[in-house]
Amino acid sequence: MQEEIVYRGRTIGSEQIRFISDLIAEHPQASRYRLSKLLCEAWDWRYANSALCDAPCRGLMLFLHRGGHVRLPPAKNTARKHPGKRRKPATDILLDQSPISEALQTLRPLQIRQVRRTSWEDLFGGLIERDHYLGFRHVVGEHLKYMVFWRDRPVACLAWSSPPWHMGPRDRFIGWNPKVRRKNLRLIAYNTRFLILPWVRVKHLASHILGQMARRISADWEALYGHPVYYLETFVDRERFAGTCYRAANWVYLGQTTGRGIKDKKHQVTRSLKDVLGYPLRRDFRRRLCEVAV
Repeated sequence: MQEEIVYRGRTIGSEQIRFISDLIAEHPQASRYRLSKLLCEAWDWRYANSALCDAPCRGLMLFLHRGGHVRLPPAKNTARKHPGKRRKPATDILLDQSPISEALQTLRPLQIRQVRRTSWEDLFGGLIERDHYLGFRHVVGEHLKYMVFWRDRPVACLAWSSPPWHMGPRDRFIGWNPKVRRKNLRLIAYNTRFLILPWVRVKHLASHILGQMARRISADWEALYGHPVYYLETFVDRERFAGTCYRAANWVYLGQTTGRGIKDKKHQVTRSLKDVLGYPLRRDFRRRLCEVAV
């Protein structure tokens, strides 16, 4: 009997693989993109907002294709969609950049808005591209974008996404083995970007925002993707930052990255070492993250 495959929390058995193979055979002229749409519709695979999960579905079909389980049609040459050629956000942004240096208490309450798929998303991308040292990056898969406002003036931006596949300090802290990690990785949110805008100089603002985010992100994630998150994580580049705001917000230091990257084959350090920090959102986070459905 063929071993079951778990992809992004979805269990794929021999019957599902046969279904996909039959679907491909029944639509010989369909592109990979079209096939993913058809499979989503057949399985009613949707986000909580009823949109088809076509990106995760394409990833699943490609995963099965590379593993020899199904045979996809050849990929069409679509150079315009090459990640390296995707349009960068515009950075010619007209904003009030007069200094904000009030005490945190006078800024409260701040407004935190989830801006993905809203009219604010272009501004978010432009600010990250212009003012964050890592710049803007297009994200595939589950992710959320937030902007923080004071009196309708943006003061900060945060981006969250699905976490790295394997991270030794995190996996040991949670108590994961590879099987459980594959099943429950989707229950973690990874803070990929955190930007306090350059003209904002407010003590304790960053840690305050992290605290507010911890109170709402799980509900926001579930509203869009149909499942909560129980744990937050991030990396801090030791050569640039000390991670003070995360530690002040009670994030836990777990260890360091190896500096080798996911594609390392020579076991050589090629990247800067980063601190791994985590924040459990529930007291029973380990039980939740180590549960395996029967």
